[in-house]
Amino acid sequence: MKIGVLALQGDFAAHAAALQQAAWGNSIAVEVLEVRRTAELAGLDGLVLPGGESTTLLNLMQDEPWFEALRAFHRNGGTILGTCAGAILLSREVLNPEQPSLGLIDATIERNGFGRQVDSFETEIEVDIPGGRMTAVFIRAPRFRRLSGEVEVLGSWQGEPVLVREGNAIACTFHPELTGDVRLHALFLSVAQEANHGSLNRVNERCGA
Repeated sequence: MKIGVLALQGDFAAHAAALQQAAWGNSIAVEVLEVRRTAELAGLDGLVLPGGESTTLLNLMQDEPWFEALRAFHRNGGTILGTCAGAILLSREVLNPEQPSLGLIDATIERNGFGRQVDSFETEIEVDIPGGRMTAVFIRAPRFRRLSGEVEVLGSWQGEPVLVREGNAIACTFHPELTGDVRLHALFLSVAQEANHGSLNRVNERCGA
């Protein structure tokens, strides 16, 4: 498989390393690529949208038709993992303040819902992933305020969702690339592998620059 990491901002190098480790540990042949142009989505099976600052990310996306390209990528079978700011981008509705988003997961999310930088914390969360509880790092983390019935909760903290999935889109409000636990990246790879099994769905020319 070919997996991209959006490299416009955020800790994309840490995600790339986690993907390589997850692939090696699960005997999955994966090529990990940094993505900086919409044309580079072509041929990918999956894409990671890293954390960072969501308004900065939106500004960086203005030079190319990223929303159109990412929606086409998802529509054509591409699997997407959004972490922190990436989860904001994947959600249907954004609060505090309102801002554009892809709407690929039917959820309402609040920016900085867990507080500002000084409120960042590390904790254990419950996850529906083999291996049990997972350490999660929350940094200026958003908070899911509403989920539709189509959205599956895969992880929670104190009873509220922090890791969700709808089809081939996965979103978490924490930073899985910072802990050394690559089970979430392995889950993402397995979803991408399943979605692209057999006759692989590739991004069409509409994803080009």
